[in-house]
Amino acid sequence: MMKVGITGGIGSGKSTVCRLFARLGVAVYDSDAGAKRLMTEDAELRRRITDRFGAEAYADGTLNRTYLAGRVFSEAQALADLNAIVHPAVRADFAAWAEQQEGDYVILESALLFDAGFDACVDRTVAVLAPEALRIERTCRRDGCGADQVVRRIAAQLDDDALSARADYVVVNIFEEDLEPAVVKLDRIFSHEAARH
Repeated sequence: MMKVGITGGIGSGKSTVCRLFARLGVAVYDSDAGAKRLMTEDAELRRRITDRFGAEAYADGTLNRTYLAGRVFSEAQALADLNAIVHPAVRADFAAWAEQQEGDYVILESALLFDAGFDACVDRTVAVLAPEALRIERTCRRDGCGADQVVRRIAAQLDDDALSARADYVVVNIFEEDLEPAVVKLDRIFSHEAARH
């Protein structure tokens, strides 16, 4: 089965693009949701996270996101260590999930597609891009946060030039009405390529 990775920075609209693919009947794996689920449910992952970050990483059997975020965003090595624990588990989970799906191809949605090396798990990549001012406006409206917070998060991600240079396909998301025709076109391309895969 062919696998397609979809990525994009915060507020770019990658989740909207993935929802449009899902509406066309394409199975979508959300790597962020997968990571959160695995960090809660996978006993081996929990043990490794606890070994590295201490018992405070879990509170009442639930992942202590506030504590973990405080650790990983204040210390680069902590973030690298957490990623080294979680990313391989997400890759394995995605591979197992993909085996269970039907259809011509499946989608891996990941903000960290290139950063985490998830692009090695897929056959094609799509970057969803949008102007920074629009991304800031969308994220502030969606998350109820300040523009300065969004700007910091954007600065920590690959920029649009890097994404478009590495992706096989690019979707520019300025006007929502342009998204559906772009997704339908990509669906046709991927279905055709999957038939030859």
